[in-house]
Amino acid sequence: MASGHSLKQHSVTQPSVTQRLDAHPHLASLGLGLLSATGFQPLGLWPVALLAVGLFALIAANTASWLRAFRLGWLFGVAHFTLGNNWIATAFTFQSEMPAMLGWAAVPLLALYLAVYPALAAIIARLVVRNRAGLAFALTFAGAWIFTEWLRSWVFSGYVWNPLGMVLLGPMDRPGLAAITPIMGTYALSGLAVLLGCALVLMLKERNWLAAGATALLLVAGMFWPAGEAQQGDLLVTIVQPDIRQERISDPRFFEANYNRLAQLSRREESGAGTNTDAEPRIVLWPESGMADYLREGYPQRYYDRTTALGSPLYARRRLATAVGDDSVLLTGAVDLEIGADETGFVRALGARNAVTAIGSDGELLGGYAKAHLVPYGEYLPMREWLEPLGLTRLVAGSIDFWPGPGPRTLDLGEYGKVSPQVCYEIIFSGQVTDRSNRADYIFNPSNEAWFGGNAQPQFLAQSRMRAIEEGLPVLRATTTGISAVIDARGVVRQHLAQHVQGRIDARVPPATAPTLFARFGNMLGLAWSIVLMLAGFVAMRRQPV
Repeated sequence: MASGHSLKQHSVTQPSVTQRLDAHPHLASLGLGLLSATGFQPLGLWPVALLAVGLFALIAANTASWLRAFRLGWLFGVAHFTLGNNWIATAFTFQSEMPAMLGWAAVPLLALYLAVYPALAAIIARLVVRNRAGLAFALTFAGAWIFTEWLRSWVFSGYVWNPLGMVLLGPMDRPGLAAITPIMGTYALSGLAVLLGCALVLMLKERNWLAAGATALLLVAGMFWPAGEAQQGDLLVTIVQPDIRQERISDPRFFEANYNRLAQLSRREESGAGTNTDAEPRIVLWPESGMADYLREGYPQRYYDRTTALGSPLYARRRLATAVGDDSVLLTGAVDLEIGADETGFVRALGARNAVTAIGSDGELLGGYAKAHLVPYGEYLPMREWLEPLGLTRLVAGSIDFWPGPGPRTLDLGEYGKVSPQVCYEIIFSGQVTDRSNRADYIFNPSNEAWFGGNAQPQFLAQSRMRAIEEGLPVLRATTTGISAVIDARGVVRQHLAQHVQGRIDARVPPATAPTLFARFGNMLGLAWSIVLMLAGFVAMRRQPV
């Protein structure tokens, strides 16, 4: 009897989950931040991520003050962004003038700033809901998270890598719960992820096993719901992945070998996926950093003499046209220069553009696009006049900075379709990848991811898929080392080449859908969802006893 009484007494005094979290809130916030980042690719542990966010919301809801909520939210964010952005550290190994170990410092230093955004979401929820937890806090926190992610997309030029909604994207052959993104946008999907995580934790906390189990089953069903049959388009496409490693891309000794590899992979084939006759129009897609030659006229001759094109941009373009053959248009990553006189009057390159250039079958220029969202410290050096004297330089080769382009543009290539180019990193910016006044038929995302760590490539692919779903447009990715892919307008990867594989994809460009709600309204749609959730939280708070 005494033993039984002792066991009963012991079970009664077991601390609850909330009490255990509240006992060590700082360590718990750090640990939950790490777990929440495991929902991103390549791990894809989305149930863990949802529960981690929900458990953090429990901690934030029980804080004694808004300042404490900010501090815990910031700790959560530091761990979350440190793990999610660990691939950045590898970039420093390709810059001989900067120590590689600086990369491992850069990742947490960036996280110290990015962590401000989940901390702001926690503050907003704590100030609005005050001492009420439960549904009111969950709704308000979800709405605030949408707003702060939107802020993260543009403050200080924006860095919105891995919005939380990415954890709701399904495997490559199905969109998962991200299928609803056309009516929400990615940032609102992040709010939904927060709300789902909070709801699951609240059900488990209240031991509502039936509701928790039903919700979990619905989530699993939504994540793995079949995508359906692929829809076939008309336009032929060849996507080339040369598997050129970063150390060879900017080395002049390899320029000609790099070109030959791209050219050999671009020849028209008599048979293959989607091909038929030589007369059928075809687009050929080369990656960012695909072309070392300067393709435009108007530069001092010394710049052309440094390339392999015998000192002539016209020869370089005609050589490209010959490589891809008749009835083909090439879209390739290239560098354009901005020429002018410096302070001494010497005419030289003052800046560069990370560009996409369209070349016709006789070598004519059909149009181009300059990357608008540049990578800080990669493509330009902020505060150059202060940092350069300290020995800090850009992470990619070159002594001049890239200049930003004007933003999304649609290139009308006639029978080859209307294309919206988005170079590399630009594809992560929700609502900023197309010209809404001139809708494209497809998005072209040339990329060079060879200088990032291994987690970057699957995360790039995932974010490209999200842009396809949002806009209702197929996305065609051509990368130097992978992952190149054909993504349809539902975010399904129809064909792809894995990392570090040399090869090509022959396919037909999937058709676009009708313009989605998000394609019409952009991120204003996500902000509207933020307001709706916060208003719902306010109503729930008014009905909830103190």
